[in-house]
Amino acid sequence: MVLKIEERKPLFRRHRARSNPYRVVVLVFLILGGMFLLRAYDARAIQPLFLPTPTPTRAANSYALEAETQFYAGNLGAAIEAYQKAVQIDPQNARLYAELARVQTYSSSLLTTDAERKQRLGEALQNANQAAELNPDDTLVHAIRAFALDWNANPVLAGEEAPRLLVEAEQAALRALQLDSQNALALAYYAEILVDQQKWGQAEEYIQIALQRDSSLMDVHRVSAYVQESLRNYEGAIQEYLQAIKITPNFTPLYIAIGANLRQLKRYDEALEYFAKAVEINRRLGVKDPIPYLSIAKTYSQKGEFFAAALNVRAALEMIPDNPDVYGQLGMVYFKSRNYESAIPALKCAVRGCSAEESCEVRRCDPETDRPTAIQGLPLSDSTVVYYYTYGAALAGMHRPSNNYCAEAMQVLAEVRRAYAQDSVIMGIVQPSERICESFGYTRP
Repeated sequence: MVLKIEERKPLFRRHRARSNPYRVVVLVFLILGGMFLLRAYDARAIQPLFLPTPTPTRAANSYALEAETQFYAGNLGAAIEAYQKAVQIDPQNARLYAELARVQTYSSSLLTTDAERKQRLGEALQNANQAAELNPDDTLVHAIRAFALDWNANPVLAGEEAPRLLVEAEQAALRALQLDSQNALALAYYAEILVDQQKWGQAEEYIQIALQRDSSLMDVHRVSAYVQESLRNYEGAIQEYLQAIKITPNFTPLYIAIGANLRQLKRYDEALEYFAKAVEINRRLGVKDPIPYLSIAKTYSQKGEFFAAALNVRAALEMIPDNPDVYGQLGMVYFKSRNYESAIPALKCAVRGCSAEESCEVRRCDPETDRPTAIQGLPLSDSTVVYYYTYGAALAGMHRPSNNYCAEAMQVLAEVRRAYAQDSVIMGIVQPSERICESFGYTRP
């Protein structure tokens, strides 16, 4: 048998190489491009893909969480800044504006002058109104707007606008409750509004409902304490403020409120302890807040310990050396201690304003290290009139032919008389000072 063996085919076929000009051009470009990228990378003109951005953009929720944390930590200034950044990133978020308004409203209690408080509350109301425009059907938004309106309705700050603002506050609270009758914040803020409308019975009813709905909220216990204060149940108010502190242990206005209620009960040493706790919290957080020091000073003044009172007012002045109201408070401490010579320059800074040199002398600063600060006097108002007539009284009492104090005293007292001629209490203070100066031959301008 013969096997037929076929010729074996080669494994590799031999071709005659052909050159494709297009392929050559493409390869040349790829080689040149690679060389260009390599040189650019070496010169750091380009960066590798998928590297993290050098300044990553934070989400609005991140800032909102930071703001909430700062609020519960007691740093209201930092909370406001964080919420402001959040609304910049998410300007259509109604609740961010509302929460910002809430913190701004609370922060107004840490300010010392009417002008500062009015400005801060105005900013809060503006943000609350913005929230309501963005989401007119959000119960929380309307509740916080009611809160901001109520605090703006303070007669000392709002004047003739106060009744209108209070009516708007009530309408906002009722709108919030219309949207959600179980809203504990709306119930609490409505109770606060009712207190300011002097409807104490209704206020107590609503705050009890709020406590039943949600007793875990600081605001609910704070308003409950406010209701008890309005009923002069200071012990009950203290207990409610203590419940609020359990929820927000670093919120210093609660400690100040407890101290004020203890002062009403003439438990001065206990009051000082709570004011001192507020000082310690602020120190730990790095917050410069003069309010606790001024509260301590007022307590020492009521105890008749004027030296300690003056020390604490000057401690507040170190934090806010340009605040005329604090100069007025220092002048009142000196006046009550019958240190009229020191009272006059301090009250002058509050009423008329004073130069940087004069203010430095009042606060006993070091001219070489402390910032020179000229002071602008406070306008006459319900909250500053005490500085005016006390300044006039001090000048009249210290008048001598050599100092001509009565000339200024009669000017100041005349301003008070024009504004408060119908107030028998204030006139009862003004008239004796006027008679002193009249005995020296001075007449009313």
